[in-house]
Order: sequence, then structure tokens, then C-alpha cells
Amino acid sequence: MRTRRGTVLGSTLTLLAVPVLAACSGNAEDDVRSAAEAFLADWAAGDTAAAAGATTDPAAATTLLEQTASDLPEATLSPELGQVSIEDGTATVGWTATWDLAAAPDWSYPGTLRLQEADEGWDVVAEPALVHPELGEGQRLLLERRLPERAAVTDAAGQPLFAPTEVVNVGVDPGQVTDLPALAAGLSAATGIAAEEIVADVQAAPAGQFVPVITLRRPDFEAIRGQVFDLPGAVFPTDTRLLAPSPRFASALLGRVGPATAEVLEETAEDGAPVYAAGDELGLSGLQRALQAQLTGTPGFTVTVVSAAESTGDTSRQVDAVEPVPGEPVRTPLVRAVQTAADAAVATQQLPTHLVVVRPGTGEIVAVSSNEAAAAGNAFTGQYPPGSSMKTISATALLATGTLTPQTPVACPGTFVVEGREFENADQFDLGTVPFTEAFAQSCNTTFMQQGLQLPDDALATAAASYGVGTDWQLPVDVFAGDVPADSTGTTKAANAIGQGQVLMSPAQLALVAAGVAGGTPAVPVEVVGAEPAGPTPAGPDAAVLEALRPMMRQVVLSGTARALADRGEVYGKTGTAEYGSNTPPDAHGWFMGYQLAGPQGDLAFAVLVESGQSSSVAVDVTDAFLGGLPQA
Repeated sequence: MRTRRGTVLGSTLTLLAVPVLAACSGNAEDDVRSAAEAFLADWAAGDTAAAAGATTDPAAATTLLEQTASDLPEATLSPELGQVSIEDGTATVGWTATWDLAAAPDWSYPGTLRLQEADEGWDVVAEPALVHPELGEGQRLLLERRLPERAAVTDAAGQPLFAPTEVVNVGVDPGQVTDLPALAAGLSAATGIAAEEIVADVQAAPAGQFVPVITLRRPDFEAIRGQVFDLPGAVFPTDTRLLAPSPRFASALLGRVGPATAEVLEETAEDGAPVYAAGDELGLSGLQRALQAQLTGTPGFTVTVVSAAESTGDTSRQVDAVEPVPGEPVRTPLVRAVQTAADAAVATQQLPTHLVVVRPGTGEIVAVSSNEAAAAGNAFTGQYPPGSSMKTISATALLATGTLTPQTPVACPGTFVVEGREFENADQFDLGTVPFTEAFAQSCNTTFMQQGLQLPDDALATAAASYGVGTDWQLPVDVFAGDVPADSTGTTKAANAIGQGQVLMSPAQLALVAAGVAGGTPAVPVEVVGAEPAGPTPAGPDAAVLEALRPMMRQVVLSGTARALADRGEVYGKTGTAEYGSNTPPDAHGWFMGYQLAGPQGDLAFAVLVESGQSSSVAVDVTDAFLGGLPQA
């Protein structure tokens, strides 16, 4: 796309470089050039009156120039003068018109101005051909701008994920409304849109304007059809939209396409000039928005000469065209079978639930799912205390010291006091002295607090960073990489060791940690196949540390807090219950992070978060549903 000019005549240096000459210089060619130059300068500056006044018929020229401004809305003209020819009181001036069209490529063409000698100087002949050489009497220009077909966003197999889909625009025709409060109440009950919002929108709408309430896929509309179809004033025009397989399908990553918003148009502008126009179907979120230019391509246009009395007809003829340039497809690492299983699993929960699945060894995000109760973006950017799922990183730090092994006896009392504050295990369970593996499998808080306090203050942060936690990932769709402070002490340091305190994590980053354990070498997250790496590859813990950690995570499933997954193949993981807020007793999120080796869809690492789930058992249930829903490869 071209760069828009800073002023109306900002690129007309060829025209204006020569000073405008006096009306009668004694040199006819200079006088003709001066007259043509003045006319074009006034026209380009939008001074229709001055331009028309320099013609043989100011009234006709005014009509012509105003019609052209209407035909080419928001366009600016940059003219360039060419050769001058004079014969018997008439003259012609060759020129090149370059129109900087709104949200379209420049349009250039050669033209000719005819001038007649007047009592004082020269007048431009007021005729349609001064606008375009093929424009005749009673005709006007028809500019039709169009976008190319939007490039595909595909799954890992290269199959497009978006397709034209019929939608129903549920809305209101104010002219048909007989009882606005009753109408709003009925629409609200069916759609979930607040009745007061519907009333306010209808009252604020200009007379006769359709007032949208919600856009639904055809099956979703049919589900509420009986509730809304006979409401006086409710109308249901249909349309076609480019949609993913389902409303929630990987929405945090893929985003959605729809009519351009003012925010998106401003965001895509170049040097303050619009690249796209109102009504264009553009990416509004996710990859569709982040990779807007790549997917949308470049607009093109056609210019047709038509009768001034109509916009189309047999007499029309195309005089120029610039073909739109298609965009380039974007391939994601999403695997449909895995995504579908993830969507079905999170749908088993009524609480906001997220599930992110990553391929060990590659960092490819193969699924990201959030249920209807959740804000989908939080799967990537949510900042939550990870609770005891953090013990995977804490165990990494402890094993890295070389003084602790999975078999080392450790104390697991029911409570533990740090600087006068008492911490406890769930229901104050007390295991006595047990091997470190058992304390991990049973999620003994007091063990990890006691042991964590003996670590250097930055050890937990160092272990987390080895998995990529805290990295400023440069991804098309942001991922919160987590935050593990390196300078916490006392009670905060103890709480950090069990994923409370000041530690924060997103489901996506915790899935990446699980992938790092499974794959041996942590990987950079991948949202688009073939894209530049999102950051440096994390160093990863020593191989010996991971060799010790994996059997501990396996024991969580075989005999610990995730025994419900014992029949789901070779599954490893760590549960987490993360308290938050100020309620008594405190609210808590439920977590499970882990991985499955050699499953029906290959090796998969994942993290599940059930917001306000109160315990990790709900996250384990979602994981169970996910693994059970994976089809055989």
C-alpha cells in the first residue's frame, strides 16, 4: 500500500516547482502553462470555486468537479503537467492525474486539458474530458473498491480453519416496535443481552435504522427462534461471515473476523491514512488481527464510466482497474482432534475453565480452549497464582542443589510456622517423615516451605527461568510468561515455594513448563508454523534433575493427588490448589499440569485451570475428560 501524502499537494512538486507566471507574460506557452497549473492547483486543493472560475463555463465546471469529488470520496489529487501545444487561439496541455484514493492503491492516468484564449489570459474548457479522457457528457465515474478473498488460517495439517458461514443478525426495527420494554425483555431472556442496553440502543438510533442486538450462527438462532420470532419489532436479517468451526474453537489464538471497527481501522492506518474501510471484513482479535496485513492482502478497485443518472447499466464501460493482491496463508500448529477434545473437556465445567496443550520438544500450541463461562484470552494472558502446581519448579530448584534426591527423607508436619505465620497442609494432614517423592505426590505444603527456605533467595526464579518462565515472548498473540520474584524472603519466600505469595502464572506458560519436563529441553512457544522464534530457547534444568523429577510426577498420578488419571496411559503431572482473595475461608483456583507420553495423539503436555474451582480435583476431572476424549491416531 502506498504512503499517503501529508498535504493535499504534498507530492505535486513537478507541478509547483516552477513559479506561477503572470497572466500575460508575453510568452503564450508560459501563459497557457500558468493557467493550467493554477486550475489544477485549485482543483487539487479542493477550492472548487476558484478552479471552476478559471474555466469557460464556471457553472458547468462546478457541477463536474463536485460530481467527481462525490465519485472519488476522500481522494486527493496530485497533478503533473506535461507538454503544451498552441494553435489558433486554442491550446492543449498534457498532464498526469494521480489520485490518492481512500483505503485503496493510487490511481494514475494521462489526461489532456483544452484551453481557450480569453480577453485576459487563458480559460480551461469546461468539459467532462478534463476529469478523465473517456468521460463524456451525462456521464460520471463509478469507483468500486474490493478486498481480495481473505487468506486462510489453517491447522497443522494445512486445512483452513475458517469458512463462510450463515449467521442471523438479531436486531430491532424501531418502526415496528409496539412495546419497547417488553421487546427488550424478551430479547434479553433469549440472548443474554441486558434489556436496558437494548432499550438504550433503540432509543439512540436514528429513525428507520436497524439496531443490532446479537449475531448468531444459524443453529444457535434456531435454538431461540421460538422465543424471539414473534416479538413485535424484532427482525432477523441473515448474512455470511468467515467463522471458525465453532464459536469457542481456539478463540484465544485464532480470534475472529467481522466488520471493521473504528479501533481496528485506526490501528491499521499508515501515516494516518486508512488502509481499509468501514464495512471491510477484518480480523478483530487473535491471529486474525495480529497478522492483519498478511491475511487481508491489499485492496484493489475498478473505475467505470456510467450514466450520471444511474450507477450501472449497459452503457457502462470499465476504464481502469487495479487487481487486489491476495494475502498469504497462516499455518498454526493446532490439531483439530486435540482441540475438539479440549473443547469438550472444558465444556464439562460450569466454572470458567481453560486448557492449553503444547507439543513437547517443539513448543507448538496444539490446542487452547476456554468454556463459555471464561474470558478466552485468559488462557494466554491470565495471571493467576499457580498453587501447588508450582511445586514442579520448586522441586527442580531443590533437586538442582544436589543435596536432595527423590528418596531423601523429609518432614511433612501438618503445620509450619514462618515468622509467626502458620501455614498448613490441606486439612492439616501429617505424613511424618517420608521420601521426598511421597511429599511431592501428596502435595505436602510444609515440606516445600521448609526446604524452600533453605534455598538461595534467587533459586526459585532461576529454576523457573530455565523453563522459560519470565521470558518476554515475542508472539503474534501475547502469552503471559509468568512472574517468579528473585528477591523474596521470609513468609513470602515460603509461600512462593507452594505457588502462593508473589508467584503468578498463565495456563499457557504452565503448559510450556510441563512440555519442558516431558521433552527434556524446554522449547520456545509456537503459534504460527515457520515464524521467527519467539525468543531464546530456555536453557532447561540439568538432565539429571529432569530424570529425577519425572518419576516424582508419575507418582502423583499413580498414588498421589491425581490418582483419577491412573488409567489414562503414561501420564505425569502435578495438582494445584491456589488460594486468592480475602474471603474466609479463602477462594481457590484448581490446577493440573502435566503430560502424556505415547498417547493416541502422540506426546502432549498441558495445563488446566478451573477458576474458583476450590480444589485441584475439578482440574483433574477436566484432564480426565480431555485425555479420554482424544481419538485414536
